Amino acid sequence: MSIIHDSDSPDARDMIIRPRLNWFRLLFVWRGSVLPQLLPRLALIFALSVAAIFMHDHMRHYPIGLGTPPFALVGIALAVFLGFRNSASYERWWEGRKLWGSLLNTSRALAQQVLSLPDPRDPVQTRHFLAALGGLAHALRHQLRGTDALADLSPRLPAELYARVSAATYRPASILVWLGEWVAQRKREGALDGYAMLAMQHNLNALSDVIGGCERIATTPLPFSYSVMIHRTIYLFCVMLPFGLVDGAGLLTPLFALLVAYAFMALEAIAAQIEDPFGLEENDLALNAMCETIEVALHDMAADPAFAMPPKPLTPPRDFILD
Repeated sequence: MSIIHDSDSPDARDMIIRPRLNWFRLLFVWRGSVLPQLLPRLALIFALSVAAIFMHDHMRHYPIGLGTPPFALVGIALAVFLGFRNSASYERWWEGRKLWGSLLNTSRALAQQVLSLPDPRDPVQTRHFLAALGGLAHALRHQLRGTDALADLSPRLPAELYARVSAATYRPASILVWLGEWVAQRKREGALDGYAMLAMQHNLNALSDVIGGCERIATTPLPFSYSVMIHRTIYLFCVMLPFGLVDGAGLLTPLFALLVAYAFMALEAIAAQIEDPFGLEENDLALNAMCETIEVALHDMAADPAFAMPPKPLTPPRDFILD
């Protein structure tokens, strides 16, 4: 079972991660679904359905008799386009999750290499290296969300590195440069041989790939015109649907119109949410929890009481979802 971390700070909001629910309780889940934001739109479809029934029953010359065949053809085509749209959005979400998994694995590998040095020389420098690794994850999270990382970096980074990062625009890259300089300094001191330095540089390059991959996802949305086309088609389809169903469905027109509208609108809303997997929507990636997981792993590997990195315990806070 995973954890959701949430607090009063907007940036501290994170993806909802809940225990697995049975089929019945899943029917009534509210938070984390897209239904709350769809309610006004579904209310409009319901009103149009009632209007369609009234016009059908009380107007001698019913002006709109569309029938269901046109909607069947358009609905199939629309479902295909929506399926592609959701697949593209989920691929971005899943790639983002893999990149953050790689960040965790690479951070562990670098920590293992640093902690296994035969001659660590200065334990304080080792602690600074591990703290900077944890700080890099927080800096990347804030960069992807467009928020200020300084409050999180201040208690984690050594003063010299913090001043350097504060003046930088791309703070994760600045921390990465410092990590490379740390490795080069250990090489000059004789704590690393050539093979060990190459191995650590390989992991530093992997961190650079993670940063670049996340930036690519965050700065390259799906084509706007494609999203607009699907959005317009969905809403035009849903607005006209009650007038096509009323001949066959009668008083049940609102029910069927709402079911179809909910399916199409919800799929589009979910795709729009996960298109940017690093945001603050309830279905975006749980970056806060991932950052804490990285820090806790580094803290445990160091097994050093003087390693004063501030890992928060991974325990359910007040907003842990049990419904």
